[in-house]
Amino acid sequence: MLIITREELRQAVPMSAAMDAVSAAFAQLSAQQAQVPLRPHLSIPPAEGLALIMPAYLAESNALAVKLLTLFPHNLERHNLPTINALVLSFDTSNGLPVSLVEGSTLTALRTGAASGVATRILARKEARVVALFGAGAQSFNQAWAVCEARPIERIWLINRTQAHAERLAEELRAFGSPLPKDVQIATSPQEALAEADVICCATASSTPLFNDADLRPGAHINGIGSYRPSMQEVPAQTVGRARIVVDQRQAAWSEAGDLIIARDQGYLKDDAQIAELGEVILGHAPGRSDAQQITFFKSVGNAVQDVAVAQIAYTLARAKGLGTDVSI
Repeated sequence: MLIITREELRQAVPMSAAMDAVSAAFAQLSAQQAQVPLRPHLSIPPAEGLALIMPAYLAESNALAVKLLTLFPHNLERHNLPTINALVLSFDTSNGLPVSLVEGSTLTALRTGAASGVATRILARKEARVVALFGAGAQSFNQAWAVCEARPIERIWLINRTQAHAERLAEELRAFGSPLPKDVQIATSPQEALAEADVICCATASSTPLFNDADLRPGAHINGIGSYRPSMQEVPAQTVGRARIVVDQRQAAWSEAGDLIIARDQGYLKDDAQIAELGEVILGHAPGRSDAQQITFFKSVGNAVQDVAVAQIAYTLARAKGLGTDVSI
């Protein structure tokens, strides 16, 4: 079994490869070529924590894995530890033996960014050049990276409650190099950023909308990846009600995505008619953007097919690059 650490994963898998793997995985999901049970949530009340168990099998890719993830929102201030911790264990589908164990918090950020990148590649206007990024946490860097892989972005606006965190992220983005631009600005308000933004990425744990519907430019594309509980909301219900909505998986979205659930409960979203799965759009079974003025919204709560796909490509590329540690169990 190959153990792949955080740094080895970063060396092994470029965002472009992760995006291609995730795109293929979503296509299999919508083509009924994947087995993905709804993930159970385990509450850890003393720490207000959450544990998720996420198995999946991709038939066409011949890939099988399970991710175990914990989300402890107070880790940083209480213990100076990451909020999200995870492991992804992959198995050989011919004999059931374990193949690899990958550090999962980095993989989670990579595959989540990759999904937004794929959605941006499919839904954002071709001339998109400016990104507004809400949040400066563990998911934010990869959101920016993926969008910049999808479109030739020239400026990134950051909006975050904590100035120091925004400044740190800005430095990381500027230092990364291509395809990220050097022009990274910290906005004084959402309105300042949205006045220019062609693509908006929402990567927060907010329970209330991050911006006003009226502040969106015509034709903007939104990636919403932060609200993973029915009570959480990043995007205004009015925006959801008028957008072309694409989700990772309908069943999971209606179970967990507060952005959709709240919009439905408030009467802005009436049925599934304006909702497609990302895999359906990839396969050409459902339309994406219909015109240059349309607001498009990719809502993701995360799906285990992403983890399986990226873990598989991580194993392949790590082997090819001589990365990872072989262990016998």
